[in-house]
Amino acid sequence: MSSTENYPLSPHEHVFLGAGHEKNERKTWAVIVLCSIMMVVEIVGGSLFGSLALVADGLHMSTHASAMLIAALAYSYARKHARDRRFVFGTGKLGDLAGFTSAIILAMIAMLIGYEAVTRFLAPVPIHFGEAIPIAVVGLFVNIASAWLLSGGDHHGHGHGHGHGHGHGHGEESDRAHDEESKEIETPSGILTFSIFEAGVPPVFRIQPASGAPMPPAQHVTATTIRPGGSRQAFRFSPQGGYLESTDSIPEPHAFKVIVTLPGGEQSVEFEEHEHGDHGADARDHNMRAAYVHVIADAAVSVLAIIGLTLAKIFGWLWMDPLAGTIGALVIANWSYGLIRDTGAILLDICPSDTIEKKIRAAIDAAGDKLLDLHVWRLGPGHFSAVVSVVTPVAQRGPNFYHDAFRRFKGLSHITVEVHPEPRAAWQG
Repeated sequence: MSSTENYPLSPHEHVFLGAGHEKNERKTWAVIVLCSIMMVVEIVGGSLFGSLALVADGLHMSTHASAMLIAALAYSYARKHARDRRFVFGTGKLGDLAGFTSAIILAMIAMLIGYEAVTRFLAPVPIHFGEAIPIAVVGLFVNIASAWLLSGGDHHGHGHGHGHGHGHGHGEESDRAHDEESKEIETPSGILTFSIFEAGVPPVFRIQPASGAPMPPAQHVTATTIRPGGSRQAFRFSPQGGYLESTDSIPEPHAFKVIVTLPGGEQSVEFEEHEHGDHGADARDHNMRAAYVHVIADAAVSVLAIIGLTLAKIFGWLWMDPLAGTIGALVIANWSYGLIRDTGAILLDICPSDTIEKKIRAAIDAAGDKLLDLHVWRLGPGHFSAVVSVVTPVAQRGPNFYHDAFRRFKGLSHITVEVHPEPRAAWQG
């Protein structure tokens, strides 16, 4: 007989939108307004002054605004329908769908630029430098302004993942320093390194001697966490050969003050939640990423166009213009491929990171149970779902036990657990 239970973010809602969703939505609409104003100015100005190049760039700006519109509408729709029960796992993936669509558009733009460049290599056309260069410069400034509006100082990932920074390992642990956050504790006998360690195992505290300090006796060492709400938890330590390790794992989140009691007195250290490379990618908003890449791609093309046109004007190298276009097409194609690969993987439920999967496996192994099946996939920026099937020899162990064990894994927003009791013959064997 087996038992199964689901644990969503809340009993009634499956809201898996990324952090800063509404802020990113507002920024995207601001870029649309900027591009639309520029589009109208260029088309009207070109029509009044008889400049075909200005009209053409205005029409190009309309495609720019259209690409931003895809991102903005995706944000709006996902927000408005976040609690719509027709979406079984929420609307968190709409941003990835919009990003995939924008990536396809970018690929088409790259092909069109490439085709036009090849055509101009074979049959050069006269260039009106007096109009073309100023338009390229104006377009560059518009794209820079758009990028500034979208980035807000951080365009690499919009959301807050969790992880631990680069600690400073010592001895045999130095090659795993990237998995820990370390603090130095000064004692009368020397300096000790106090760290949070998780390398494929539930996070634990570790104490290691540094600068020739002796190892303190484990029985005389304790660590007490004090969280923002005032809750406390005491940890004892056991010797592990070269370092001391807490006997209990540390629940998420890792933002607390720690009182470390040593033979020489007490020391206070603080830990804060912060971004980590892997988890930052897990929380990445691909809709915003696609909008940003579109703007940057346009800016790159503007820079290449300015360089190519300037060289062509000064030295008469008309081939520089199509060469700049070719380079721009290749750059855009490369960015487009990256977006298609990343967003397509999410839409096909390919887990972008094995971090949570490793933690779940480690927790099940630590409980002495057997993992039958495990599936982890992304529901939205910073939100993951897991389906776990285990066999346990403990008769009274049900889904609640595993839910409590997995609760500390930040980003695991929806869990389905299936528990199978191990046959009695296997217990006795």
